[in-house]
Amino acid sequence: YHTEIELARQRVLDGAGLIAADPNTLAVLRQVEKVAMLDATVLLTGETGVGKEQVARFIYKNSIRREGRFITVNCGAIPPALIESELFGYDKGAFTGAVRDKMGLFELANCGTLFLDEIGDLPLDMQVKLLRVLQERSIKRVGGMRDIPLDVRIIAATNRDLAEMVQNKTFREDLFYRLNVVPISIPPLRERRGDIIPFADAFVEELNKKYGFKKQFTTSALQAMEEYDWPGNVRELKNVVERMVILSQG
Repeated sequence: YHTEIELARQRVLDGAGLIAADPNTLAVLRQVEKVAMLDATVLLTGETGVGKEQVARFIYKNSIRREGRFITVNCGAIPPALIESELFGYDKGAFTGAVRDKMGLFELANCGTLFLDEIGDLPLDMQVKLLRVLQERSIKRVGGMRDIPLDVRIIAATNRDLAEMVQNKTFREDLFYRLNVVPISIPPLRERRGDIIPFADAFVEELNKKYGFKKQFTTSALQAMEEYDWPGNVRELKNVVERMVILSQG
């Protein structure tokens, strides 16, 4: 059993920059390993900063599509007016300024994996178009006439409660079921405290190399980190460790 845990931990560390020392994380990892080799759509849920993109990259690196591209799209970061052309591309003359054909992110991810982060922020009109792509496995560029076939694995992620959004009519029920084929919930850092110190050690080692330091944590610092609830999760921990490394005198 311990050998299996160590092998699993090593695969994660080598594969995607994850830390898996806590039993709760290892339980999630076993789920992730099962689904990685199967070409199913995955929905990753969890609070902001828990490491959803790192898990998505692990799935990609351990999948049959690892030779293809891994394309990340933050659905909440693209202005609504540009989402369709960013995802699906456009043909020359589709609008003012479209002086040449442009491939969208779906086409760029063809034969690879498309990671749709913050899927809960996708506007309703784009949810309809995304559903069509998932059903028909093809896209049509903005201003284009022909259907372009696609072979893309979809991994979606959100920190929002999509089931509640479906009830509130802010997320399409049919799209939710299309994405929710294999749901994987990533627990917050406060529920996997066994990962806190390994994460902190990995971060300080990385920062020592970056800044040319040889800094270590005091016992009291380690204890304080283990006892804190980390509402910002792994992202907050990384920022705090960097702040400590930069500002500490000893």
